[in-house]
Amino acid sequence: MQIGIVSDTHDNASQVEAAVETFADAGCETVIHCGDFVAPFSVTPFDGDWSFYAVRGNNDGEWAVQSTVEDFGTYFGEMGEVTIDGHAVAVYHGTSGEIVDALVECGNYDYVFHGHTHERGHEERAGTVRINPGGISIPPAPEPFSVATLSTETGEVEFHELG
Repeated sequence: MQIGIVSDTHDNASQVEAAVETFADAGCETVIHCGDFVAPFSVTPFDGDWSFYAVRGNNDGEWAVQSTVEDFGTYFGEMGEVTIDGHAVAVYHGTSGEIVDALVECGNYDYVFHGHTHERGHEERAGTVRINPGGISIPPAPEPFSVATLSTETGEVEFHELG
C-alpha cells in the first residue's frame, strides 16, 4: 500500500493541487496531512479516492478545518494514531520536538509522521521510522515544498519536490 504524507501547506493552492496530483499518480490508498492547512479551502482538494487523516497544526486557527476534514476523512485533533496495513502510525503536527522524540522512542509505533519544521526528514530509531514530508519553503527552511510517499510493503520512503 502507498501512503501519501503531507504537511504545512499553508493555504498555497497550487502546492495543495500538486500534492494531490502526486498522491493520485503514486496510487496512494491513504493520505495523511500533518497539520497547518490554515483554512478550509486548503482541505477540500484532499477529498480523493483514498482514506484521509489529518491533525491540527499550530496555524490551523480556523475551526471549520475540522468539520471540512470530517466531511470526507478523519480528523484527530492535536494527535492521532491509526493502524494502516498492519503498521501502527502516530500522527502529530510536530510543534514540540520533545513530543516527537517521545513518540519515536516509546516503542509503540512503527511510524511517526509529523511536520512543523518545513524541513523533510527520515530516520529510524529503535525500530520506529520518523518521517517529516517537509512543507512550503519559508525561512529558515530553504528546501522546496515536498511531500512523501511510503510503501508499507517495502518500507521505501520517497520525497517528491513540488516547488
